[in-house]
Amino acid sequence: MRELSLTLKQLRYLVALADARHFRVAAENCGIAQPSLSVQIQNLEEFLGARLVERQRAGVVMTPMGREVVARARRILLDVQGIVDVSSSSSRNLVGTIRLGVKPTLGPYLLPRVVATLHRQNPDLKLYIREGAPHELEKELARGTHDLILAQLPVVSTDLMVERLFREPVYLAFSSDHPLASRDRVGIEDLKDLAILYLTPDYHLHDQVHALCEEYGAKLVRDYEGTSLDALRQMVAMNIGATFLPALYAHSEIRRDSAVITKPLHNRQVFRSIGLVWRKGAGRSPAYRAIADAIRKTVSEEFPMLVREK
Repeated sequence: MRELSLTLKQLRYLVALADARHFRVAAENCGIAQPSLSVQIQNLEEFLGARLVERQRAGVVMTPMGREVVARARRILLDVQGIVDVSSSSSRNLVGTIRLGVKPTLGPYLLPRVVATLHRQNPDLKLYIREGAPHELEKELARGTHDLILAQLPVVSTDLMVERLFREPVYLAFSSDHPLASRDRVGIEDLKDLAILYLTPDYHLHDQVHALCEEYGAKLVRDYEGTSLDALRQMVAMNIGATFLPALYAHSEIRRDSAVITKPLHNRQVFRSIGLVWRKGAGRSPAYRAIADAIRKTVSEEFPMLVREK
């Protein structure tokens, strides 16, 4: 009778299956054939003496035992990766593959220049960037989907390390035929009774704008929540309401001849704080701090509208 054993490979396959909820997709993500993945999952179930996966027509569902094993497997795999990463922890050299998660309201406007600089200075670095829903990024970081994330602060967790990078101004945006368009300056007092469009609660900017509007008497347009900055901009262009847009997006997407105008509030600066976040105990913390330094340097040299953190 053949001897069964538990292997890291089996745990990786089980986690991949739990994430994909489908044997074929999980196998593709792992770079193996579907029958091979199925055999490894079956061997794991035999070794543990418990059913971990329920096979259904629409995909797979983890059993209660399966969910418990997956949760523990994630921790084990993260610890093993930490052991591997220790070999790089003695220096700040950026080598190998680093997975960076970023929100869609930030990544496309900041990272192209940052990545170009990092690759030029660190040819052995492979930076794999994946956009994700803002409130999901921290969960994905904890699960090991990302090695680090660019996130709007604050991030409240005792299990995470945070390097503050910069503060990004947030501008008031309105259509070119809005009554405020002819004003030389727009102040916080102009928010009174102003109709404001805003992002869904999936974005940290939602909470920030919501609090600002409640404090100064703006009227939130509750029958519409934007799912992207582009969607908000298009609604503003049709003069359905005003909104708040981050500076990087505004400088990249809104031209002088645009149907949308952006202005800072002259008597109440609004910022969002951005930081680089990773798991405590990560073996590559020195490398992550080197990336943080590279981002700050790029911000100082190429983005004068941003306020670099020390």
